[in-house]
Amino acid sequence: MKRILLVILMIVILNHMYAQRVGDNTVENKFEHKRFNKSADQYNVPSPLLDKYDVKFYKLDIDVERTNVYVSGNVLMNAVVVSNVLDTFAFELNSALIIDSIKINNQLKPYIRNGWMVYVFVATLNIIDNFSSQVYYHGTCNTNTGNFFTGISCVNNVTYTLSESFAANEWFPVKQSLTDKIDSAYIFVTTANDNKVGSEGILTAVVPLPNNKVRYEWKTRYPIDYYLISVAVAQYQDYSIYAHPAGTTDSLLIQNYIYNDTATLNQNKLIIDSTKNFIEYYSTIFGLYPFMKEKYGHCLTPLGGGMEHQTMTTLGGFNFYLITHELAHQWYGDNITCATWSDIWLNEGFASYAEYLVGNHFRGWSEAQNHMDAWHTDIMSATNGSVYIPPVAAIDDNRIFDGRLSYHKGAAILHNLRFEINNDSIFYQLMRTYTNKFKDSVATSLDFEHVAEQVSGQNFTDFFNEWCYGEGYPIYSLAWTQINDTVFLSLTQATSSTVTPLYKGNIEFKLQTTSGDTIVRLYNNQNAQNYSFVLHKQVFGVVIDPNNWIVNGVGSIVHGINVEDKPVFTIYPNPCKDVLKINFIKNIKNYQLNVVDVMGKRITFAKNLNGTQYNLDLKDIKAGIYFLEINDGINKSIKKFIKE
Repeated sequence: MKRILLVILMIVILNHMYAQRVGDNTVENKFEHKRFNKSADQYNVPSPLLDKYDVKFYKLDIDVERTNVYVSGNVLMNAVVVSNVLDTFAFELNSALIIDSIKINNQLKPYIRNGWMVYVFVATLNIIDNFSSQVYYHGTCNTNTGNFFTGISCVNNVTYTLSESFAANEWFPVKQSLTDKIDSAYIFVTTANDNKVGSEGILTAVVPLPNNKVRYEWKTRYPIDYYLISVAVAQYQDYSIYAHPAGTTDSLLIQNYIYNDTATLNQNKLIIDSTKNFIEYYSTIFGLYPFMKEKYGHCLTPLGGGMEHQTMTTLGGFNFYLITHELAHQWYGDNITCATWSDIWLNEGFASYAEYLVGNHFRGWSEAQNHMDAWHTDIMSATNGSVYIPPVAAIDDNRIFDGRLSYHKGAAILHNLRFEINNDSIFYQLMRTYTNKFKDSVATSLDFEHVAEQVSGQNFTDFFNEWCYGEGYPIYSLAWTQINDTVFLSLTQATSSTVTPLYKGNIEFKLQTTSGDTIVRLYNNQNAQNYSFVLHKQVFGVVIDPNNWIVNGVGSIVHGINVEDKPVFTIYPNPCKDVLKINFIKNIKNYQLNVVDVMGKRITFAKNLNGTQYNLDLKDIKAGIYFLEINDGINKSIKKFIKE
């Protein structure tokens, strides 16, 4: 009786603590914490108490069959306190699952449930104290829809999990925090002995049990985010091969759990075997496969697509781009995970761009370009939305995994960044540096920007503001003409969204000539900008961004420029030595020429000049920076030049 009264008293105390600590705190930051669970069709508000501890280890010891979504067993969590005091331990669990008991440090503890949150009274733990929790539970999950973001599904005698982005709590007790990577995990699954179970890490044992049962014991010792823990249960066969990435003498196991029939293997063997080639290629451009001490693999399921579960992708079929996309996530998404769902493009955009790179490497430039063209078309099918997801919107799977923005425009950002860097060895150095700096951890868009600037030596503030945080895309129109050997371009940039009124960056122009095409690269930092340069070829057409580096629309391209009254001219070479050549777009009469130094002092002067060309003698002028001023008596134009 005393024990019952004590339990009642503790529950009353816990309810009081819940009202004080949870109820008030969640209102203040409701848009930061509120998450939409599609399968439950309700909002789930995780408790700030989750931030009071850091997860170190999970051991899932559960029973799962291929014929249903009934789960039973227990989950052990080892953690450390990271706040001054922890007296209420919180975690998340599907409200449809029944909790049998909860132990803290191997002692039974009372708890209360509020929707998907569970609160356990743990007495008092202090900062840096280690503790363990063990939750015994069972039940049929309420998410058996076969849809993508549903936690656990059973379709066609295959049971599989998919926890991204907020669905891990649908099938096991969990803290769903991207920034709290788990140091290591054991995933033990008991099932009928005619099944196989795929999961993360290394299969350390298959233990026979009574009643025709067997326990698969998977162990991973790499840091892992909560949503990358998975199981897949079916009548599988194991088809394993090996990769041999450069930079190591070790072989990498590629363990494929595919349906246990001859047709499945015969139909997919060639593409499965190609996985080793993809791993070896990615290891050269991104850095060595990050989980070399364990494996890579696939679990075949009825999933409509793929999910990059760490070291063991779950996928619905084998094809070139699906395999390469999910494999690339092992570097970008698994080894490095986005720190917030707002930064999901660091996962999905990177994996999508890896598709382009591997397509170019194995299938050729034309196919890769078709891939990029299709993405650009999709990106420009709408003008709203930024690649970076505002936190208020980063609660809904539909917005997080928006194909146009997170995947395609995310990939296009990397493609454009590569163009801005203009040196592939530096670009791939950037990718490897980013891999090494944030391995086994998480990163934000700002983190990646800083690495890009550090490696390249360039400033990308404008670039990220426009392409990552901005909206829409530029639309270019061009007027051009050629007079003698001088080409004049008049570029106008409009944008599809008022959110981003100007995109600054380099643009390529292909000048089509009778003696072969020439590509020039010019920097655009104004909505209306004029360029001129010397080309000793006859131009008959101009193409904007011929290699499709930039997401952009093209308005009009016309031959002919309305020359203004002011003297329009080009100078070359610049820097120059003894002579600076001046070319005018039209014949100028009675103009004056001044050369002025940076202090405003006039160095040389000439007047009453005429014609379309003039050679300025600079032999007697010392090296430095100067300004050339042309004045026709009505208008004045100035250009800077350097004397070597």
